[in-house]
Amino acid sequence: MWRIGQLARMVGVSERTLRHYDKIGLLAPAAIDRATGYRWYGVAELSRLERIRGLQRLGLPLRQIADLLDAPEAQLRQALTEILTTIHRDIATLTATAAHAEDHLATPMSILPQQTTVGPRRLRVRRLNVAHPSDLAAICPPPPATLLTWLNGEPAGGFTAAVTTDHTGAPLTLPQRTVVRAVVPPSTDLRRAGQDLFAWLHRHHLTITGPTLEDHLTDADGSHATILEVPVAA
Repeated sequence: MWRIGQLARMVGVSERTLRHYDKIGLLAPAAIDRATGYRWYGVAELSRLERIRGLQRLGLPLRQIADLLDAPEAQLRQALTEILTTIHRDIATLTATAAHAEDHLATPMSILPQQTTVGPRRLRVRRLNVAHPSDLAAICPPPPATLLTWLNGEPAGGFTAAVTTDHTGAPLTLPQRTVVRAVVPPSTDLRRAGQDLFAWLHRHHLTITGPTLEDHLTDADGSHATILEVPVAA
């Protein structure tokens, strides 16, 4: 049999780790000398320790290892399948995050778009025809207000728009939808932000599925911001 220090050196762990395993009921010594307090370990404990270490290398946390250490193989395989699914999901998330960061570095933008899901929204609007994007500033009422445009990019000619109004306006219901959203601070040119947003959508091959919303907002201190929101195919 081996004392705790000998086992620790054999396996490549610390004595503190072995004491912790004992404390949480994961690996008890085969015997403890009553006179000296020495912990003694045998072949069974060595085998159990190697299994613990192997399960750790597979990504299992200690609390789950405690449940699976003596479990049937089928139960262990199920746990590993679930962990593998989580790992693949995390890799996909990190890959997407890296791609967005690389895109932003390669193409400097005035905004940071993000994709999310929003619930239904009911508006009353007044529709109008716009000859040029420069006319939009005069059309949109003071905040809080919402401007809607049916565009896929910089318009080549006139286009349709709408602004929110009181209860006399025509009803318009926007369903629950996936959108790309960007907050445009007052210091950023709104037209440039819109161009950057459409360029970002095209680079990411996202199809626009409805009107772009410009929510012109103001807070209690009188500070203004605009939220651009474009519905896209999920």
